[in-house]
Amino acid sequence: MKRQHRILGALLASAALLLTACGTAAPSAPTAPAERRKIIIDTDTGADDASALILAAKSDQVDILGVTVLVGNVGLEQSAKNALMALEMAGSDAPVYLGASENSSGEAIDAFSVFGTDGMGDADLIHPTGTAAEEDAIDFILDTVAADPGEVELVALGPATNIAKAIERDPETMQKVKTIWSMGTAGLGPGNASPVAEFNVYGDPGAYAVMLDSGIDITVVGLDMCGGEAQWTDAQIERLEKAGDIGHFVAASFGKIREFYAVNGSAGSVMNCDALAMMCVLDPTFVRETIRCHGSCITEPGETYAQVLFYQEGFTYDVAANDGDHNVSLVSEVEKSSYFDRYLAAVK
Repeated sequence: MKRQHRILGALLASAALLLTACGTAAPSAPTAPAERRKIIIDTDTGADDASALILAAKSDQVDILGVTVLVGNVGLEQSAKNALMALEMAGSDAPVYLGASENSSGEAIDAFSVFGTDGMGDADLIHPTGTAAEEDAIDFILDTVAADPGEVELVALGPATNIAKAIERDPETMQKVKTIWSMGTAGLGPGNASPVAEFNVYGDPGAYAVMLDSGIDITVVGLDMCGGEAQWTDAQIERLEKAGDIGHFVAASFGKIREFYAVNGSAGSVMNCDALAMMCVLDPTFVRETIRCHGSCITEPGETYAQVLFYQEGFTYDVAANDGDHNVSLVSEVEKSSYFDRYLAAVK
């Protein structure tokens, strides 16, 4: 019987080789689909954040465990409504949780948006059928990370207040975060809140400093990645507007920011940094280069308030010491020229 089994095995092996030689491979066992990465998106939902939420919700690469909102581009309640509407547009039932209405020092934050009073172009787009969950955003972050240590990624699209509060409340649990993706800082270029500071960091530099100093692995996508060829032109936004309900929703939400850019001498194109940062999260081929750095946030009042300095690993400065914890990967090059087309294809 053993001899018969050996003969049968040899015949099957020969058949497989013959099929391969003839251009027909022997059938292989089906492979299991890759498990989706688990993310929490933290946002102060303006139009750019909403476009990023839609991109994530349409992706088959991630599972959105929840969306935590805070004040920033708009007030807390409006931020929640905008997030709920964006998720509904994308067919997602991910829950939304209310977070910080004040900064990490306990001071009220005055919401400011160049995207209109509702943060979404004042185009009467926001009519969500759902409501925010009752659980507090900070509790949700901590409970979710504790339940799945080493697996949960945080994607921060607004000020870092919610994340800093979670770190301060339970630093041990937050060390179990897999990584934090931050759309923040000016990168290696100029700022937008000031000549050196970016809006999200400026909203709560104390919180950003807490996040940078936490020891959690962080990838930062700065403003410098969003300019040049990465900007959306008027012609591209017209294409987006014609790309179904989602395209129209996103295009209409950018109406006020386009007016703002025109008044400020930049008519014809706009930056969408949040969706670009989300594309870095979702598509490894989009990121071409990162630099390992130590990030340091200026929290003292003055002209450099909220600036983030990046000390590049392995670089010797003439005077400044460079012996900090190099726990930040700063995205330094992306596929800018393909950004819009990738976005359009992903959300259609």
